[in-house]
Amino acid sequence: MRRADRLFQIIRLLQQRRTATTAAHIADKLGVSERTVYRDIRDLVGTGTPIDGEAGVGYRIRPGYDLPPLMFSRDELQALVLGVRIVRQVGDPGLAQAADAILEKVSAVLPRNLKPLLADTKMFAVVGGAHNTGRDAFSLARQALIDRRRLSVSYADASGAESRRTLRPLGVFFWGKTWTLAAWCELRNDFRNFRLDRVSSAQTIGKPFRDEPGKTLRDMLAKYGPDAVRMLD
Repeated sequence: MRRADRLFQIIRLLQQRRTATTAAHIADKLGVSERTVYRDIRDLVGTGTPIDGEAGVGYRIRPGYDLPPLMFSRDELQALVLGVRIVRQVGDPGLAQAADAILEKVSAVLPRNLKPLLADTKMFAVVGGAHNTGRDAFSLARQALIDRRRLSVSYADASGAESRRTLRPLGVFFWGKTWTLAAWCELRNDFRNFRLDRVSSAQTIGKPFRDEPGKTLRDMLAKYGPDAVRMLD
């Protein structure tokens, strides 16, 4: 890891925690020695970064501190461009527009020698047309996840039989051609996965819901094993 990247990661780790963060914790996360962490924090403080604390006790960063404009490595830029191209293919129009806006903002702060990478990255996402059906349902599901609202949907199973379901949306997953909605189904009183291209109509209903033990996405993924749960970490 480049030193500049390591300094950025130290600031990010300090901002993520409300309690004091020890040098040992930072060293473990970054794969470096505690001595290196002490030196890096001393240098950050020397450049004006508002970090309080001391060796052996822990460090905090004062609330309200904003990082300076980010710099990216070549690999990070290529990952960003590829991610934007994938979102254009598989997301709804709102996400596609947001992805383009991210590239515009990144381009505005990049040094001149790195700007060509935004256009010259030769990695592309080519997805078949099957995912297009269900984009309206995907857009509504995405908003319901943000607002924590139940969805009332008309859903057709593999045989074409339709049913009306009330769902607590937990997450959406892309499987190469189709999106599925992971949800708590109030009809079945259990977790279910719903292909969004089989949703003929949907609307949000009721007030925002709160997580309940046994009905969360983590609970659902735990049924598939620890590898599934790691997606949340």
